[in-house]
Amino acid sequence: MLSRAVEATINAIAEGMGRIGWVLILYCMAFGVTDVFLRYALNDPSMWIGTTLQVAMVLLACTGGIYALKHDSFVKLDLFYANRRDRTKAILDIVTAPFAFLFLGVLVWKGYDAAMLSWKLKQVTPTAVPIPIYPIKFMIPLTGIIVILIVLAKFVRDCQVALGQHPES
Repeated sequence: MLSRAVEATINAIAEGMGRIGWVLILYCMAFGVTDVFLRYALNDPSMWIGTTLQVAMVLLACTGGIYALKHDSFVKLDLFYANRRDRTKAILDIVTAPFAFLFLGVLVWKGYDAAMLSWKLKQVTPTAVPIPIYPIKFMIPLTGIIVILIVLAKFVRDCQVALGQHPES
């Protein structure tokens, strides 16, 4: 069973990632509009905005994914899931959890390998303004670890529900 402190820490991380995602959305909106204005209205495209928007989108997927998973906001196949009892939903989630853990394990493993290679090569974007790529690549395995913690916490709650215990909210 996960302690309340561990669960509170996981929740705080997810909420923090949600706030970072909120800032990234604002960044993408403001600089996306700015880039379009510079390019088409002034015929003077930026040399760095497009690249930073790509970076922001990757980071947004990482941060937003954590937040959405924590708040159970992903789309599910409701045809088989929505009208089931809580215990049946928990059992279905337990059955599919090994696939999630397998995917996340490979994501962390291969993401870490890619990030280390990028760091060793000191990779930067091939643009007029070279932006380091390796810090962004390290976000992928880090995000995978955080998602594993969220999936693990949900797995423990699902096991409690499947066994007829009622986890504390």
